[in-house]
Amino acid sequence: MKRLLNTLYVTQPDIYLSLDGDNIVLLKEQEKVGRLPLHNLESIVAFGYTGASPALMGYCAERNIAITFMTMSGRFLARVIGQSKGNVVLRKKQYLISADESLSVKTARNFIIGKIYNHKWIIERMTRDYPLRINVAEFKEISGQLSSIILDVRACEDLERLRGLEGQAAFSYNKALGQMILQQTDDFYFRSRSRRPPLDNMNAMLSLAYTLLANDMAAALEAVGLDAYVGFLHRDRPGRASLALDVMEELRGVYADKFVLTLINKKIVNKDDFYTKENGAVLMTDEARKKFLAAWQNKKQEKIEHPYLGEKISWGLVPHAQALLLARYLRGDLDEYPPFLWK
Repeated sequence: MKRLLNTLYVTQPDIYLSLDGDNIVLLKEQEKVGRLPLHNLESIVAFGYTGASPALMGYCAERNIAITFMTMSGRFLARVIGQSKGNVVLRKKQYLISADESLSVKTARNFIIGKIYNHKWIIERMTRDYPLRINVAEFKEISGQLSSIILDVRACEDLERLRGLEGQAAFSYNKALGQMILQQTDDFYFRSRSRRPPLDNMNAMLSLAYTLLANDMAAALEAVGLDAYVGFLHRDRPGRASLALDVMEELRGVYADKFVLTLINKKIVNKDDFYTKENGAVLMTDEARKKFLAAWQNKKQEKIEHPYLGEKISWGLVPHAQALLLARYLRGDLDEYPPFLWK
């Protein structure tokens, strides 16, 4: 288990949650494996299917401690809450900001600052680690462009201009992304982003990674009581988890792009893992998708130090940490939303 910002994350499989006095007790096959006081917890997130005792759920509901159940892969299942006073205030604040573009931009620009900052440091790391394999001068020029755009984003007060700046930064970053493919370059390349459908092997993997990341982000937002479908940068559209797409912007490069590049450069995937349909769409085979998903789950277990919290957590908990920080900002506990800044 991992305690993070007064939220208890139970990440081990086959754990049953029970109540003993004012404490939550974690049981595995009737054996006690953990115990923690409930009085200073705001919520509990359990990954797995084993469940929780009615006594614990009733105790938490009375004290406004939400219990969220996820699958082991991170898909949202259900959330048990008491009277909705806390979530109502939080969501009303979210809807208020979303409805006003002048307020939305103040939050949205931090998502984009995080995204561009992380893209800049991916590029800087490549110049440090592979100076003989890439065009260092070009990478340094792109890094400088991204630094300049970050300054413009900080001062941006208009949502449409913010989208334009994000587009400029993405164009610059994408010019370098193809050079980060260091192995199997005849079969894997990146010239531009193609989505519906993906038109090459790299884009096929990026699309799947972004979908998985968006699903993880949506589940994390729902777990803290936010509406994953009401965003600040991405506007409302039926069926689109706009807030999840907002918050995942800062994680696209350091989480999804780097993951896909690792699969290629370590030759975990190869050209035989893909096929092309008549309309030109490139798709992964069933076996390749299973291999991809297994590697994704392993990636989520890797430990990093969260740059804002200063705590060691797994990559899989990063979306949850950012969702918690966003909820705290919307409640007024933080002056501004702190994006995930990787270096």
